[in-house]
Amino acid sequence: MFTSNPLVWLAFTILDLLQMAVFIWVILSLLISFNIVNRYHPFVGKVYEALDRLLDPLLRPIRSILPDLGGIDISPVILIILIQFVQRSISYSLATIF
Repeated sequence: MFTSNPLVWLAFTILDLLQMAVFIWVILSLLISFNIVNRYHPFVGKVYEALDRLLDPLLRPIRSILPDLGGIDISPVILIILIQFVQRSISYSLATIF
């Protein structure tokens, strides 16, 4: 990875943080849906709402393209794949330039 360039490092860090946010949102959604954690707890509610506001603009276009799968939402998986694709594309383009 090209960490000597600070802009590339920043881009990779932001994409990694976004990917972790997607994982946390998925796990928290599962915990809420199985009634393991209470969504109305102040801390859980704030974290879930913040992640939902952050990720909903990214997930909404993916959800509009995907067909109805009977209540199964695979849009977070597609978003993670797209994040990985962007990271690999940046890495590949920098490797071919240098």
